[in-house]
Formats: sequence, structure tokens, C-alpha cells
Amino acid sequence: MIVLRHTPSNPQGGFRIERHWSRDDTGHPDTSGPIDSTRTPLPANGTHVTSEALERPDSRTVLVRMRQAMPSLRPSERRIARAFLDDPAAAANRSIAELARSSDTSTTSVVRFYKRIGYARYKDLLLDLTRQTTREEVESAVGRRAATGDIDRDDTIDDIIAKVSRNERLSIADTAEALDREALATAVGYVRDARRVDSFGVGASSFVGLDLQQKLSRIGHTALNWPDAHAAITAATTLDESCVAVAISHTGATDTTVKFLAVAGDAGARTIAITNHDSSPIVEIADVVLTTAARETVLRSGAFGSRIAQLMVVDCLFIAVAQASYPESISALRRTYQAVRHSKTAPR
Repeated sequence: MIVLRHTPSNPQGGFRIERHWSRDDTGHPDTSGPIDSTRTPLPANGTHVTSEALERPDSRTVLVRMRQAMPSLRPSERRIARAFLDDPAAAANRSIAELARSSDTSTTSVVRFYKRIGYARYKDLLLDLTRQTTREEVESAVGRRAATGDIDRDDTIDDIIAKVSRNERLSIADTAEALDREALATAVGYVRDARRVDSFGVGASSFVGLDLQQKLSRIGHTALNWPDAHAAITAATTLDESCVAVAISHTGATDTTVKFLAVAGDAGARTIAITNHDSSPIVEIADVVLTTAARETVLRSGAFGSRIAQLMVVDCLFIAVAQASYPESISALRRTYQAVRHSKTAPR
């Protein structure tokens, strides 16, 4: 356990850090993890503050953090994460030894895993997991029963509708909880003030970029979406500090998308990444990262699972940009609507 001991005699009003070796959840001495020497304000009475008290993850995003961490986990840790994600309710009732056994790994790997996603104690992880699964059980009720789990080959049409709607509803809810408000506000400022906004993504992410481009164009912003990688990268070289580049990639590791954002940044543009994985390569080069929390299934891998969450982030970005210049945006939306309304087929 890390104890931050208040030292009133320190002229800077700081504290010293003491390492107290204690038993971890496996019964072994807990010597893992770096010592955090960041200064943290302490109560005036000089009470001791443990690392657990300093930072506790949001209980509502425990499964979101597991999904986001997946690409950067070791194979043994990935099996543990998969056990939680495949059946969180069952995993929440397992001891460390039982979870290690079912995941074909060691208790040490389990300890390393829960610390990796921000927990100091295994019981805290299980508590948050229980809260999360209870919330999902309530929110997933569709019609006569709750449809959970992956799409199965024997599912009926009703099962498919229920499971798809549940996954998409929870993807939106999870993304809303995980989305960094400060990052979104910064992105809004970038786009609002930009002379030009270029967006690029591959596959389904390309359609999300097109959606952003069309929305921004309707309120008078110069916005371009590039369907071709070479065209996107070439255009990125012409950007400058008055421009913004938006890259959309579920994995955050698509080579051409990462290169597009890197070239735009090198040219001086402000860069925004929309991704599901906050430890991916694109995060390292983006000025602002907007993180989604997409849920995937065997039949809804990447191209399907990410789209609904990415569109939700784009909608939030657009609405906030439009709100920042509300009168002008409303006027532009009315004019663009009037321009096309007469092209619609008249009812018979």
C-alpha cells in the first residue's frame, strides 16, 4: 500500500511517499506497480491517504475499460478480459483462483490485469462489475424478455432484433459515459474556429466521416471527406494551423488513417481522433482523442459494432459546434432545407 504522509515542515506544503508492503488478493506480498510521486492536496488534519482513496475508477465504465484495453493486453490478460466480457455476471462470482483456472492463466496474471484497468483490489472490481451487470439487465429488457449474449445460429428474427437493439443501445450508453467531456469541448473549439475540416476513415469509418462532412457543410463550414487514402494523405499536406483533421478508426491502428493524421499534424493542422481504443497508435499522434465504447459480436465485428458509437460521437460534436453559433446555424439549416424541399416527390 502507498501511504502519503503529510509533512507540515515541508516549505512547499507537500508530503513524502512511504511504501508499506502488504498482502495482495492472492496472499502474496504486493510489490507491483510504480510509486506515484505526483503531488496531491491532502486534508488539513494530516490524515493518511491510500492510493485506493486517491483514484477509484468509475463503476459504470468497468466493461468499457476492459474492451478499450484489449489490444494492449498480454495474451493471458486478454483471456481474463474475455472471461469478464463474455459472461460478466458469472465472472463477478468467481474468486481469483477460480477466474485464473477458467482462463487458463495464473493468479498473478489476474492481479496484474485488474491493476492494469485501474483497480487496487479485486473485490472493488467485482463490486463494480456487479453494479454494471445489474444496470445492463434492467436496460436490456426488450418485449417479454431480455435478450443477451452473441447472435446465435438458432436465434429467431425476434431474438436478432432484441439482441441488436440491446447492443446498440448499450453501446450508445457506454460511449456517453466514457466520452471525455473536456476533450469533446476542445474538439468543438477546434472545429468551430477551423477554416477547413478534413475527415478520413477506412471502411465503415469512411461513412462516419462522410456524415460529419455533410452535417458541417449544412451549417456553413468548409468540410471535406476523403474516400481514397492517397487523396486524403495528399490533401493533408496542404493543411495548416487554421485547419482541422479528423481521423476515424475503430482500432486506432489502421495504417493509412494513422498516416493521414500524422501528415496533417506535421503540416500544422490540429488533429482529432475518434477511436475505440485509448492505447492505440493513433492516440499517440492526435491532439484530441474522442473515445467510443462499441460492443461487438461475432457477426458484428468492427465494421458494424463501431459505427453506431462513432455516429453518436459525431452527432455530439456537430450539435455542440452548431450551438456555439446558434443563430447562424439555425439560419443555415433552414436555408439548406428550403433548397432541397421542392426536389422531393409530391404525394399522390
